[in-house]
Amino acid sequence: MIVPENDSRIETDTITIQGASGDIPVYVARPAGGTGAPGILVIHENKGVTSHIRDVVRRAAVEGFVAGAPDFLAPLGGTPDDESKGPEMTKRLDMGQTKADALAALAYVKGRDDCSGKIGCVGFCWGGALANQVAVNAPDLDAGVVFYGRSPAIEDVPKIKAKLLLHYGSLDENINAGVPGYEAALKAAGTDYRLHTYEGGQHAFHNDTNAERYHRQNAQLAWRRTIDFFKANLAG
Repeated sequence: MIVPENDSRIETDTITIQGASGDIPVYVARPAGGTGAPGILVIHENKGVTSHIRDVVRRAAVEGFVAGAPDFLAPLGGTPDDESKGPEMTKRLDMGQTKADALAALAYVKGRDDCSGKIGCVGFCWGGALANQVAVNAPDLDAGVVFYGRSPAIEDVPKIKAKLLLHYGSLDENINAGVPGYEAALKAAGTDYRLHTYEGGQHAFHNDTNAERYHRQNAQLAWRRTIDFFKANLAG
């Protein structure tokens, strides 16, 4: 944990929104007493809104953003206490409904009274793939960050209006196989994007609760770049 729940710089809460699949809990953190902060939708890995994802939300709040992480496993009972059960649950989701849930959550964060109306999105692993889908389907998204997420369909890339920041690990062969085609499509569409590949990084290298995959140097650099990107593109 990098930012504790009781950090005096932030305020946290869990609210419930109405999504396509029903009630969706959203873990929210924001600067203490602040208003007019840019918004960030945080999309979890296939394990759900774990302690790590809640920490990521708080990290964003400390940097001056109002951030929210929806529990996309809500239709199946919510994030399990046993994280190892999350991936199998994620496979059972109706992805059409999940995309609609993500768009509803994006609209919620953007429309909060304490949000400036500028909105970004960041997703990790399974959530990185969903962040790509949000970029495809939300023309009002200002900035999107993808951590080693599966690429969208090439024919959908021209729909992306947001600026993008894409992070990949050099050892993540499965995800990386789709990156050259994605990058070519981004270039052809004239999309404003930046792409970084982190040497020695495995899939999920940013997750500091995953000792087998966490790469501290890469994780810290990728997060710093993410915050700088959001500050540059969500200001004003």
